[in-house]
Amino acid sequence: MWLPCTLLIFLATLTVVNCQNSAFDITNQIYLLRPKSGSGGHLIPEISCSSWRLGVEAHNIIDWKQIPTECSDYVGHYMLGKQYREDSKVVVSEAFAYANGLNLTNDGNNVWIFDIDETTLSNLPYYVEHGFGIEPYNATAFNEWVDRSEEPSLPESLELYNKLLSLGIKAVFLTGRGEDQREVTVKNLKQAGYHTWEKLILKGSSFSGKSAVFYKSTERKNLEEKGYRIIGNIDDQWSDLLGTPTGNRTFKLPDPMYYIG
Repeated sequence: MWLPCTLLIFLATLTVVNCQNSAFDITNQIYLLRPKSGSGGHLIPEISCSSWRLGVEAHNIIDWKQIPTECSDYVGHYMLGKQYREDSKVVVSEAFAYANGLNLTNDGNNVWIFDIDETTLSNLPYYVEHGFGIEPYNATAFNEWVDRSEEPSLPESLELYNKLLSLGIKAVFLTGRGEDQREVTVKNLKQAGYHTWEKLILKGSSFSGKSAVFYKSTERKNLEEKGYRIIGNIDDQWSDLLGTPTGNRTFKLPDPMYYIG
């Protein structure tokens, strides 16, 4: 995504973002992490937004539809700042340490499941434009963004992907995107550095109206029935890591921007 020299306003915060004619780069942001207290929404009065985020990541706060209004700027600063990247590095480092310590049979059946949105690819350019929790989710606008195939990689996930390939573990992309977005998804994955995979599984019409837990559990079961061993599974949503089978071990990346049940 090509951005002009732009001033972005997060509530009362004025921040200058990259004035060079270069692609959106989530590795070079200048936002600061600013915890904030407040009440309303899902918050207990006077609880901090950093505590709300912890509750979300620990799956103690569930079924929420939108970021509490008083925490929208906090979430924006978190996602575009140093802490989100540091948190992602911890998850990915642990994932590789686990995989690297395994004694695997190299028969071509070892796979690692990657989600796409907010796992392998980042939609931060979209949220910079549309705000973090300020606007309700707009499926039409979001799908138009996806169709542009301009999402950058999450660098930590791309690093994990490459390291797992070097261990002989194949990548399987399992996403809630529909089959109608297969072409743009393939294009975006390759542009972002994900050059090969064993399977790219998108949500077919038979899963319309089904929960993410049901859909992804079913597809993981299908993989195992075909003889694949799911060595690991990484995602940003709890609903994509729950159910059975889950794989030998799961890893949850941070994402306080939205909740999928």
